[in-house]
Amino acid sequence: MTARTKVKQALETGKAGSTILVKGWARTIRNSKGVTFISLNDGSCLSGIQVVVEPDLGNFEEITGIGTGSALAVTGLLQESPAAGQALELKAQQLEVVGGADQEYPMQKKRHTFEYLRTIAHLRVRSNTFGAVFRVRSALAQEVHRFFAERGFLYVHTPIITANDCEGAGELFRVTTLDLAQPPLVEGAIDFSRDFFATATGLTVSGQLEGELFAQAFSDIYTFGPTFRAENSNTARHAAEFWMIEPEMAFADLADDADLAEAFFKRLCRFALDNCGEDMNFFNTQIDKGLIQRIEAVAQASFARMDYGEAIERLKKAPVSFQFPVEWGLDLQSEHERYLTEQVVGGPVFILNYPKDIKAFYMRQNDDGRTVAAMDLLVPKVGEIIGGSQREERLELLEQRMLETGIAPESLSWYLDTRRWGSTPHAGFGLGFERLIMYLTGMENIRDVIPFPRTPRHAEF
Repeated sequence: MTARTKVKQALETGKAGSTILVKGWARTIRNSKGVTFISLNDGSCLSGIQVVVEPDLGNFEEITGIGTGSALAVTGLLQESPAAGQALELKAQQLEVVGGADQEYPMQKKRHTFEYLRTIAHLRVRSNTFGAVFRVRSALAQEVHRFFAERGFLYVHTPIITANDCEGAGELFRVTTLDLAQPPLVEGAIDFSRDFFATATGLTVSGQLEGELFAQAFSDIYTFGPTFRAENSNTARHAAEFWMIEPEMAFADLADDADLAEAFFKRLCRFALDNCGEDMNFFNTQIDKGLIQRIEAVAQASFARMDYGEAIERLKKAPVSFQFPVEWGLDLQSEHERYLTEQVVGGPVFILNYPKDIKAFYMRQNDDGRTVAAMDLLVPKVGEIIGGSQREERLELLEQRMLETGIAPESLSWYLDTRRWGSTPHAGFGLGFERLIMYLTGMENIRDVIPFPRTPRHAEF
């Protein structure tokens, strides 16, 4: 029995004159002067292989009637193709219809809008664009693990269900087994002591706090897993479920954090260019002209570093008017971030040391009493793509900051224990995986770079 050959392998290393078996789905079927041409794709690469079916094949009549989308198994002879576009084609010697498709198959040969394809997310992966997106996504995920493994980082699976900061958190999805129609009450409030975990729990918004705990034992760790935000936002950059990459390093400061973020981001840019060439060329041609040139520039750049205070001064002197105000103490908006990276620096830039009042409780307070050791990496076209900080390792200052921000220290007693015993300076950052894929593919909607998007009022499939 002939072993199956992937289409990618057949096109890249196949030899004319050899007999192979390929299996896949018919993207296009064209009958022409007694010969049928089928473009067969199995998902292994962007290109399909052209299958030539001639009338001498035993089931030729059946084949002329098959529909787009049908699953086929073809044994045939590889031969040089006279048609432009590919060197080899497959002359069918035997063709089996594994699974037929009728005219109601919604992926007929025409251009479909991304909006339409989102409604058939279970089938859109058979299109060129989404095939390319998810091959790149898979390759990048594997490269993320290689990057950290080479540096001796421990991969830790942080919990998806958590009790961290559940009380009153507006962006948390609740996890409960209580009867929602008749929940148990104590003095008018829900009695979570009778819930499954005997406390209020939700889906995690970040694995960072647990990651910090592991860094205090293994030095260098990272998480890479799903996170959730119950944010009622319908923008092209927000999803309720997304994947986060979060490294954490003990014995490290903010400069070390920025060094790692720069090496990591440049490595992923370089990898996409060097190892996903066919798909990247597709994006550059069909989705975002100039994409490859922009990513190449970032992969080779030396990332600038600028203090938040300097960034505010540069923005105030800008010869353009911004929609959002620019003042020390306010967070930077996308328009500010893009101006800094595109117009001021002309490349990637880290903005360092933000005002403490606009940043999270766990960030290390600087000696000026006004700022914290936080950083954001800004890149051309999108603005902020990585956010991180040095963490507050001093117990008293951390407890004080928790009280200032309304977090009960006893609710995170285990977190504070890492500052009581053997505390170290440590730092880390977060990179949203979907934001990375959007950047590297030119896709402009987060719904189009995650297999099954979860957004307000949408949880199909």
